[in-house]
Amino acid sequence: MSHSRIIVTGTDTGIGKTVFASALTGALNAFYWKPVQAGLEPDGTGDADAVARLSGIDPARVLPEAYRLNTPCSPHRAAEIDGITIDLAALTVPDVDGPLVIEGAGGALVPITRSHTYADQFAVWGHPAVLVARTELGTINHSLLSIEALRARGVSLIGIAFVGDGNEDTERTIAEMGRIKRLGRLPRLPSLDQAALSAAFAANFRAEDFGA
Repeated sequence: MSHSRIIVTGTDTGIGKTVFASALTGALNAFYWKPVQAGLEPDGTGDADAVARLSGIDPARVLPEAYRLNTPCSPHRAAEIDGITIDLAALTVPDVDGPLVIEGAGGALVPITRSHTYADQFAVWGHPAVLVARTELGTINHSLLSIEALRARGVSLIGIAFVGDGNEDTERTIAEMGRIKRLGRLPRLPSLDQAALSAAFAANFRAEDFGA
């Protein structure tokens, strides 16, 4: 199945979602868009800059965010702190010539505004999603809850991608109980750079699962 637009969401924050999104963007030679960046590094960079560095794509294919917020917290609160009102109409998916990877922030139910979550926005967009999950303790609960929340809103799931050390029983349990395709797992890398990430993705995922 061809997926010209793929949403990458996660079970939580800090689980490796941006690293996976970088690998997927590079494997598909896709465009990349993170509609809301909440929290910047001390040098003023964000996730889009990490994707530009790790994916290996032409930096021009990394699209500017609709909102770039300073505070590292949920977008709804970061916007309030920055004195900004997020207009959901500004989150229209960009029209690009080629595949597009769209990355959410944190978990699927993170609020964009005080009445609208990322999962709600994914349903508005109508594009299929990949759920990224860690392999550590607690991930079964987080993963199954995320799957239920996304499906309850009618979001189509391509599958689940794991990040971290292998945990065969946990990964299999989530896939079976969640009735979701197990796409693969990105292992921990001793050196996180474009070459190593590209090789790890190629060794552990099938590009055809993502429409390539």
